[in-house]
Amino acid sequence: MKIHVNEQVLELAENINIEQLLVHLDKPLIGSAVAVNQDIISRSHWADTILNEGDNISLFQAIAGG
Repeated sequence: MKIHVNEQVLELAENINIEQLLVHLDKPLIGSAVAVNQDIISRSHWADTILNEGDNISLFQAIAGG
């Protein structure tokens, strides 16, 4: 299936969840935020949220500073 991750097309296997996507992309699970189709998904729901063909995923990293 094809999804968009931060505006780039990515082809993945079916039935992948958000947690698996982050592992696949070598992104940290701690300090990351994820939106699917402009809806923020709580970290507690990452393993339960299965991605679908055409989903738009936005990944954000927490940045320390002030």
